Amino acid sequence: MSDNEGRRDLRMPDEGEVFAEVTDMLGANRVTVRCADGVERTARIPGRMQKRVWIREDDLVIVDPWDWQDEKADIVHRYEQNEADQLRNEGHIQ
Repeated sequence: MSDNEGRRDLRMPDEGEVFAEVTDMLGANRVTVRCADGVERTARIPGRMQKRVWIREDDLVIVDPWDWQDEKADIVHRYEQNEADQLRNEGHIQ
């Protein structure tokens, strides 16, 4: 058996994007997230993800903070639980 059994190549944040954890569901396709850079933001679930990708509290996501309003962001990607565990084990997030 190899050490990389079960390991997947996961999507990592691009330039300007950060890891975040969903802390609260606000309704109207909005959530509160705690970002890896220490900022708590209100994030928007874009239309292309609505009813396709279900986001819940404690999910690990990638957000793209707005340039003109730093306290807001758009959710870009959601990780499955096993993918989030892999990222934690590899030391990408705390």
